[in-house]
Amino acid sequence: MSINPKRALITGITGQDGSYLAELLLSKNYEVHGLIRRSSSFNTGRVDHLYHDPHEMGNRFTLHFADLTDANGLSRLVHSIKPTEVYNLGAQSHVKVSFDQAIYTADVTGVGTTKILEALRDFQERTGYEIRFYQASSSEMFGKVVETPQKETTPFYPRSPYGVAKLYAHWITVNYRESYDLHASCGILFNHESPRRGETFVTRKITRAVGRIKCGLQEKLYLGNLEAKRDWGFAGDYVEAMWLMLQQEKPDDYVVATGVMRSVREFCERTFSRVNLDYRDFVEVDPRYFRPAEVDLLLGDASKAKSKLGWAPRVSFEALADMMVDADLELALREKTLRDAGHSIADQISDR
Repeated sequence: MSINPKRALITGITGQDGSYLAELLLSKNYEVHGLIRRSSSFNTGRVDHLYHDPHEMGNRFTLHFADLTDANGLSRLVHSIKPTEVYNLGAQSHVKVSFDQAIYTADVTGVGTTKILEALRDFQERTGYEIRFYQASSSEMFGKVVETPQKETTPFYPRSPYGVAKLYAHWITVNYRESYDLHASCGILFNHESPRRGETFVTRKITRAVGRIKCGLQEKLYLGNLEAKRDWGFAGDYVEAMWLMLQQEKPDDYVVATGVMRSVREFCERTFSRVNLDYRDFVEVDPRYFRPAEVDLLLGDASKAKSKLGWAPRVSFEALADMMVDADLELALREKTLRDAGHSIADQISDR
């Protein structure tokens, strides 16, 4: 049995990270397979362009229906695709939602990782071929931080069902690496954003509101804790670190971060000023958006990734915020054009 040396399987491919990673791997001549869940509506907007790429990347890009809760389905998929690299980015990844859906978060984000690892272990034992595995660990595992900045040796103290589920997934990956000699690495990624970030995540919620407020489509933005501080980077930079981890001779765990920390308030200041507005005129604090257990600050030390992987972030906090505002301003302008056109048609009908 021969295996294409550049064949990757990505869970969570329709998400922010999955779409950037798919682009990166296709640019490196990989054959890319993505796992998507069956839904009554299409949710492939972030990767649709890959089917119509002028360089015929679409011929090397395939989506498969599967689910992280279905162990048998995952095993069949691995044996069918025969990937050389698997990137596990799929999860219920919203911290606030994890408090409302704790069991589902544990099943998908935590136990789902075990089901993938079992499929890889079975494949490796049956065929003798190595599959390299990347686990998307999270800075939320540090939670109530015991030291700053946080690095690979910092003790974990998760403060949400999401953080706890990610911690289980992290340690089960380490366990399979040590127990079954799997080439399994964990990337402990700090917050990473982009114009493709989901609109319920705080940075995108802010930039989406900035565009809509500037265009007169929205009056206020309601947020939770403005003093929470995070280490924010660009998702497009961070997927490169994922790939680099799987190119190493030996698997390991790495913190991926910028080493710069800013508050939610500072993010508001930067983004609103991009369109010449004062955030204080539009942002209001709503207690409904506070977490039951807050994570006050997260700041990563990526020295190990820099020295061993040769990785460093390229996009600054300021450039990231500006990039997101510009994209969401364009989106809001299109929304306004469609709204005004609708009003114009309605007015013409009422005049008849």
